[in-house]
Amino acid sequence: MSQHKVVLLLGSNLGDQKKNLELALQKISEGGNYISQISEFLITEPVEFVSSNIFCNIASVIFTHHSPIQLLDFIKSIEVEMGRTNDSSASGGYSDRIIDIDIIKYNDLKFRSEKLEIPHQKHLLEREFSKILLKDFI
Repeated sequence: MSQHKVVLLLGSNLGDQKKNLELALQKISEGGNYISQISEFLITEPVEFVSSNIFCNIASVIFTHHSPIQLLDFIKSIEVEMGRTNDSSASGGYSDRIIDIDIIKYNDLKFRSEKLEIPHQKHLLEREFSKILLKDFI
């Protein structure tokens, strides 16, 4: 099985945001993935919804044996395990969250399904905070 280079974005705006991000990275690593790079933390306002809770965000490059859908299922299980109760794709909108993990790039794959779009166009092209975090990773 070959290793796949994946770029992730992680965000949290509930509880101890930095600790949530560090715990999520630990769980990603414990799942058999190798974390090769982690960005600095970036504090941002919520995007596409209103909240008084600010976000802490990071980007990470990992190497994984998971397929894109396996990786999506794995990171969604981490979100649920950490206490995320609502998924924006299921609820149709964004809200405060303990942890959010998005797959931004997966090798040079172009893929689109109901649950997953690679590369993640909103983060690559539209969201300024994402562009800042991803500038050294893409």
